[in-house]
Amino acid sequence: MTSDSPKLVDGMGRTIVNLRISVTDRCNFRCTYCMPADNVEFMDRSNLLTFEEIHRVVTVVSKLGINRIRLTGGEPMMRKDLPTLIKMIDKVEGINDIAMTTNAYFLKDQAQSLLDAGLKRLNVSLDSLDPEKFRDVNRRDCLQAVLDGLDAARNVGFKSIKINAVAVRNFSETEIMGLIEYGRSDGFEVRFIEFMPLDADKVWERDKVLFGHEIIDLIKEKYELVPIDNSLEIGPASEYNFADGKGKIGVITAVSNPFCDHCNRIRMTADGKLRTCLFSTDETNLKELIRSGATDATIAENIAF
Repeated sequence: MTSDSPKLVDGMGRTIVNLRISVTDRCNFRCTYCMPADNVEFMDRSNLLTFEEIHRVVTVVSKLGINRIRLTGGEPMMRKDLPTLIKMIDKVEGINDIAMTTNAYFLKDQAQSLLDAGLKRLNVSLDSLDPEKFRDVNRRDCLQAVLDGLDAARNVGFKSIKINAVAVRNFSETEIMGLIEYGRSDGFEVRFIEFMPLDADKVWERDKVLFGHEIIDLIKEKYELVPIDNSLEIGPASEYNFADGKGKIGVITAVSNPFCDHCNRIRMTADGKLRTCLFSTDETNLKELIRSGATDATIAENIAF
């Protein structure tokens, strides 16, 4: 993006450069902090944006200054032919980064095709390296498939692979150091995310949040950490290098110290509803605009809040 490119600035004066796109609401896991164990009702597939519609939205927002795309779900790899969509997005002028958040279950078989399509970065959700605890959280007995997916992604050549672990009190305390050691030995940055009130089972309480400063204190019992000045970065994590040079970690303090004042992203649901915040109920129905024959200019006007 050049200095004279249009900028998408919200009502708080924040310049938006990142669009998170949910490509499906379906997921093969049932994580306790995300989905109910059963009786989940998913969208009818006809309500999902098509690849062509997603490509059109990306093309429009790229002209408004957005240059980074993150694909999410659900589990994004449950969307058939996902590499095709990535190729389409990668060809949009102005888009210089495509990332994906995944549970990595399908990654072993798709890592190469995703990389070849233009995917640059991966964030893999992984809360425990203990098979039983993994099953308790994800309600699936498939830890090895996730680890195999991570290995495959590294082996095919992904340069940026991060592990996202949700930090829950009375669970994560015993898992943090194992994840840290795994990340240090295998070359993955581990990021700990404070447990946020997004759980479908409605069990969130502030007392269940393991806070970022507690995580850092726990890690410092073994390792010296050096804070990274990430004022030039565009992300919510506070990052630290290990003083011995073997990797880094991140902490996302969405509860104890929200990053709202420098948030630079907007989100689009799988059925085309644009939201300015993860917790917002205000939305713009882009699918309705697209399917009613709206021009790109009209779509852009509705995005430029």
